[in-house]
Amino acid sequence: MQYADLVLKNANVLTVDSSRPSAEAVGIKEEKIVVVGTFKDVQPWIGEQTEVIDLAGKTVVPGFIDTHVHVRGFGHFLVGVNLRGIGSIDEMQRLLRERVQKTPKGKWIVGRGWDQEKFREKRYPTRWDLDEAAPDNPVFFTRVCGHICVVNSKALESAAITKDAVAPLSSLIDRDSKTQEPTGILKENAMDSVRNTVPEPTETELRDICLQACQKAVEAGITSIHWLTQSPMEARILHQLRKEDKLKLRVYIVSPVDYLDRFIETGLVTGFGDHMIKIGSIKILVDGSLGARTAALKQPYTDQPSTKGMMLFNLETLYELVLKAHRSGFQLAIHAIGDQAIAAALDALEKALEKAPRENHRHRLEHVSVLNESLIQRMKELDAIASVQPHFVVSDFWVGNRLGETRSKGVYAFKSLIEKDILVAGGSDCPVEPINPLLGIYAAVSREISPQERIPIEKALRMYTINAAYASFEEKTKGSIEVGKLADLTVLRDDIRKIEPGKIKDVAVEMTILGGKVVNRTKGRSPKM
Repeated sequence: MQYADLVLKNANVLTVDSSRPSAEAVGIKEEKIVVVGTFKDVQPWIGEQTEVIDLAGKTVVPGFIDTHVHVRGFGHFLVGVNLRGIGSIDEMQRLLRERVQKTPKGKWIVGRGWDQEKFREKRYPTRWDLDEAAPDNPVFFTRVCGHICVVNSKALESAAITKDAVAPLSSLIDRDSKTQEPTGILKENAMDSVRNTVPEPTETELRDICLQACQKAVEAGITSIHWLTQSPMEARILHQLRKEDKLKLRVYIVSPVDYLDRFIETGLVTGFGDHMIKIGSIKILVDGSLGARTAALKQPYTDQPSTKGMMLFNLETLYELVLKAHRSGFQLAIHAIGDQAIAAALDALEKALEKAPRENHRHRLEHVSVLNESLIQRMKELDAIASVQPHFVVSDFWVGNRLGETRSKGVYAFKSLIEKDILVAGGSDCPVEPINPLLGIYAAVSREISPQERIPIEKALRMYTINAAYASFEEKTKGSIEVGKLADLTVLRDDIRKIEPGKIKDVAVEMTILGGKVVNRTKGRSPKM
């Protein structure tokens, strides 16, 4: 008789397995689950060397999977100026002054997380606001959505951005209406003009911040992430962390479309790798964000009728890229927030599938924020996956003003998608939102924006477990607690089915288990950003 390496007993096990929805004990041997059932079922697996953990009624769920994490960006967020939740430009200046005191003259200061909708001044911050607090350091502060930033005069000088800037960036540079001087507010591609002048971190520095970000994910009960990379250096860092036995979660790599040709040349395709690190999707960014009013809409923004947002690719280029990736065997992850962008993404997928039919492609639309019945029906017909970020519902409290009453009813339409049998997978888009699946589950079940789109707790849990596993072709190896699957488990202090929905966000992650090894114990603290 083989004995288990680890046994969890006296547990409230939510298996996410319809054939056996609940259990009270789990046995694990050599990274995999070998028994799920009662303590009587598990008892024969207990030997002298078996570690037995009595959970005293705590809840066990499949290890959480986050399908959309900018790990490098999250790492920078953790070491930069944290602007999340601030309520005024004065507060932004105070935080900036504090960082200036710790920063040598001339060195860059970066930060992220501000949202002008929360400011008492009811306006965007400007270069001159930042200059008051940091006259001698270049400053780059990204809005929470990541699609708009404010920089100071030193930063504008570094990128040679003046009032004489010409197309194609001129329309993305905000200007003073009287002087035509840049205000410091930059959108989309114009941000890169400044970002590219910020010194790149060394590989060691990047490794350290990525490691910090991964640790925060593990503390939040996450056992797998879909890591949206920015550069090949991140892939090297991933393998280095694994070699050093410091990679405590599984990674599905989502790469920018810029690297598609390189992948094709080297023969890499979606699924290449093993149970710890796999090549995943090719990401294409079709539009911007609602927060920056750069998400592409069919009709103008209600609160700014002069714009419909913007498409970041012309349609012909988009079709060519989607077809190339599709034909080459890659899964696509297409960022599309506005209804115009979603329609264009679906058009591109439809054309690709007509020219190169392929079963089980599992192409994903990331965010799909502004939907309607027609778009949802098209997603169903094309068998597209909706990769969504439920906590947007909380953060985008202003969406009714952006879109008006009619369109805002179709925002983050989780219930409508599920009722059409469209697979909906959950993520955070961290650092846009906190790296905490429980916040996403809370938002999905207790939302105030379009409350008719609330979903039951069981369906919300599936978004971050079995559905997320399906979104990376891994539903046969993880995402539910079943015999033969990887022993990736998360232990919660409370049963999220039996508490008030508003309290789900405060539930503590007690333990994170990866392949049968306890990789984090949080001692009753609720997970934070």
